[in-house]
Amino acid sequence: MMDEEYTRSTGRGLGVRALAAAMYLMVAGGPYGLEELVAKVGFGRGLAILAVVPVIWAMPVAMMAAELAAAIPEEGGYYAWVRRALGPFWGAQEAWLSFAASLFDMGIYPALFIAYLSRFWPPAAEHPFFIGALFVFAGCAVNLAPIGAVGEGGVALTSLLLLPFVLLVAGIGLPMFAHGSSSFHTEPVTKESSDFLGALLIGLWNFMGWDNGTTVEAEHGPGAQRTFPRAIFLATILVGVTYMIPVFVAGRTGVDPSGWTTGSWADFASEKVGPWLGKLTVCGALVSSFGMFAALVLSYSRLIHRVAEDGLLPPFLRRRSARGVPYAAVIFCGATWLATLGLPFAKLVILDLMLYGTSLLLEFVALIVLRIREPELARPFRIPGGMLGICILAVAPTVLMIAAFVRNAHETLYGVPALLVGGIVVALGPLLYVAAGRHPQVPAAQ
Repeated sequence: MMDEEYTRSTGRGLGVRALAAAMYLMVAGGPYGLEELVAKVGFGRGLAILAVVPVIWAMPVAMMAAELAAAIPEEGGYYAWVRRALGPFWGAQEAWLSFAASLFDMGIYPALFIAYLSRFWPPAAEHPFFIGALFVFAGCAVNLAPIGAVGEGGVALTSLLLLPFVLLVAGIGLPMFAHGSSSFHTEPVTKESSDFLGALLIGLWNFMGWDNGTTVEAEHGPGAQRTFPRAIFLATILVGVTYMIPVFVAGRTGVDPSGWTTGSWADFASEKVGPWLGKLTVCGALVSSFGMFAALVLSYSRLIHRVAEDGLLPPFLRRRSARGVPYAAVIFCGATWLATLGLPFAKLVILDLMLYGTSLLLEFVALIVLRIREPELARPFRIPGGMLGICILAVAPTVLMIAAFVRNAHETLYGVPALLVGGIVVALGPLLYVAAGRHPQVPAAQ
């Protein structure tokens, strides 16, 4: 493929540090967004969720992605895995579910950007579609550069968005522990207002997306099989640390988070350290939402390009620039995401979780099937414990996704049950596959 030839000839693939930064942006983007979690259950139980979710949700998904990415380093990532294991039909369903989830997921970041921008410029809240459209255009524009430029930019963005929290922890935590005069506020919400399952689902959303970086794997050259597992685990540790430390330090101040909402980190920083840090936190949030969006454009555009190369999308989506960028797929993604601007934030998260969770189950099935059908496939990283280890890993994410479905059973989107909307979106997959009118052969095992 052109992207592989370009990477080998120019060396513009991402190293471990840059890829870990890109994955961090695809998954977390900093502690922004955790305010709703601690508002539902408090700091103590919020920390418990942030400690448990990586073990039962993030690590199983990260390990699955690490094994399959190292074994099958192809553009399209999870789509290529499912297609190889289960055939072109199920591969197409995986691609559809993932991209359909992106239709709702990618509407979240412009909404967050506008929410924070309105703290600097209140009229921003009055023009959500216009500002959201500019946000989408800018996120797509930066992805018209080669992957190396985007990846190294991810390192800078990650550093910038985390800077306010480094200063917050230093400004509050160091003096606090030096004097030993802190009390942990463990019961900030009443039993009536507590929503543990709702907080757990927010935790899941904040830890999802470990497979997104695998769609660009072919652009990293021959070293990708070693780079991806290392980058995934480095990013996993970084996410856990940057989530838990600020929440722990905030809890030690004794502040009551029951009224916290999106943007409360900025208010907290202003109160505890100074208005300058509150403003810097808002800037960090703007960088975070934009960085996450730009990183995910990188991921989804490669998915669309690979599916088009397999004949399931129009041929024009196969086009690349002279520098190897799939510009047609980038533009297509941006145009489709404009359609979800303005949808309610909470509904976007619900539908995103439902569709992403369904695609994740297909990936675990592909992992099991490939272990059975291709036991001799080279696996530079292998999940320990054999088939039993894999099945144990898959249990917790499956149970959590079922809990998500149950939790959201009564949610509606413009009067229509959210589960029904999700079911209709899932059902469109087979219809779109038939409409494509092509049934490509499964690639030969390597």
